[in-house]
Amino acid sequence: MKNLFLLSTLMLFITLQACDKSDVNVLSVDLTEISIPEEGGNATFVITTDARMWQIDNPGSDWIKLSASSGELKTAMITVLVNTLTAAPRTDTLTITAGNAKPVYVVVSQAESEFLYTLSSSLNSITFKRSGNEVAFRLNTTAPEWNVSSSADWISFDKTTGTENESYITVSASPNEGIEKREAIITLSAEYAPAVEIEVTQNGEIYPNYNTSPQEPDNTGMTSTATQLASMINLGWNLGNSLEAPGGETTWGNPATTQALIDLVKQSGFNAIRIPAAWNSHLSNSATAKINPTWLARVKEVIQYAINNDMYVILNIHWDGGWLENNCTLAKQEENNAKQKAFWEQIATYLRNFDEHLLFAGANEPNVANATEMSVLNSYSQTFIDAVRSTGGKNTYRTLIIQGPSTDIEKTNQLMLMPVDNTPNRMMVEVHYYTPWNFCGMTEDASWGNMFYYWGEGFHSDSDPGRNATYGEETTVLTNFGLMKSKFVDKGIPVVLGEFSVLRRSALTGDALTNHLASRAYFFKYVTQQAKAHGLLPFYWDNGGRDNNGCALFNRSALSVFDQQALDALIEGAQ
Repeated sequence: MKNLFLLSTLMLFITLQACDKSDVNVLSVDLTEISIPEEGGNATFVITTDARMWQIDNPGSDWIKLSASSGELKTAMITVLVNTLTAAPRTDTLTITAGNAKPVYVVVSQAESEFLYTLSSSLNSITFKRSGNEVAFRLNTTAPEWNVSSSADWISFDKTTGTENESYITVSASPNEGIEKREAIITLSAEYAPAVEIEVTQNGEIYPNYNTSPQEPDNTGMTSTATQLASMINLGWNLGNSLEAPGGETTWGNPATTQALIDLVKQSGFNAIRIPAAWNSHLSNSATAKINPTWLARVKEVIQYAINNDMYVILNIHWDGGWLENNCTLAKQEENNAKQKAFWEQIATYLRNFDEHLLFAGANEPNVANATEMSVLNSYSQTFIDAVRSTGGKNTYRTLIIQGPSTDIEKTNQLMLMPVDNTPNRMMVEVHYYTPWNFCGMTEDASWGNMFYYWGEGFHSDSDPGRNATYGEETTVLTNFGLMKSKFVDKGIPVVLGEFSVLRRSALTGDALTNHLASRAYFFKYVTQQAKAHGLLPFYWDNGGRDNNGCALFNRSALSVFDQQALDALIEGAQ
């Protein structure tokens, strides 16, 4: 009986033990140690359990994020995410429980990081123009404060420090006046953030610096202002189709200029001469824009012919193949400014010792039709002024002449921008006058209009009315010259009427020729007279041509007056 009781008791204990074991839940985790890289990252572990529900007692650390902290699935994948950096190693423990299973512990650690914050730039390189310009870039950072600096003193910033989040920085480069490319590094920095470097390059000047011997300012013989000089110029003449001929002085049919020719011009009543000149076609080295010294000497010689006669001289860069005047465009702006600078540094240096009788003009008839092209032309004019002034000596005070857009009076009135000159009261403006073109320069009828042979009140033809001017007569002269007077002359800026002329239609015969020449002479007298009355300085355009459609006043070979009628009209108008 006793043995039966013991056996029953043993069986009950075994049964109870078996029941207790079946009530303990299963819980396992496949990964109990997780190491997160210093830059942050994520890792995944798998929870397996037979309990109805599992949960993770996530620590209080805000640097650990879990994809889920509880669930009812028997198998669950949990992602651990760390997206912040730490300055020191850190560790925390995830406690995972399920039913009455023994807890499982997952240790999450992250190595220390050199950086706590992010820092980035929208640009990793910048290429500046030779002439210098501005470039903006975007900076993004989570750091509380950032700084920007450069390895070069030719780079500057609109701001050098700021606070977190997005910032826009404008970086500027000064002109590179050397011929070598230069490089620099812009560095963005913030505490506990990786530094960011931006590579910077800037090409050197296309051509060498020709201002190699600048002088101290010298006002000897240079005391007259532009307005005072204008009062001394009575009537001017153009040495046309000579020194501006790209192939050489005589390639357009005129003989080489002599002292005797300039003497004749002075004796005929002119006290000023405009010398159109080509330079781009007279280079000893096109790669460096080096002007042939023989050509410089020849231009100087012709200038001296005029100075010997106490004449005032305007020297320019004329059509010259059209490199400047046909390219007032953004695409050509940098290249042409480089050439403009190189040419005028050489011209101004070589002719620096002439006194105020010599004036420089930066261009001829620059083709401009809108505000954008005007801004490009203004940069060419600014380069001209800066180049001349930089050579010093008498050039510090020399009067300089700036061309209006297309040297057209209406465009000049509407679009003209004036460059900056640090020498006060030493600038003039230049326009030309060939209105109406049907009368002044048209050589054949066109769909838009016919040639005019007769111009002005009292000079129209009754027998050939189809050739009478129908626009652009006396009233137009008064209107146009009035615009220049009010816009410039009245404000102390003299205006040079650098060219005006009318073709001599000598193919006409009889009364037609007589009437044409009479109206042509009247045009010269009236335009000259009204130019002077409005404060404009008249310079007659003479191309040396004595055939039909020429406009010569002189026979340059015979050294004699060719067109006395036209000459008399000009002289009378200038009185």
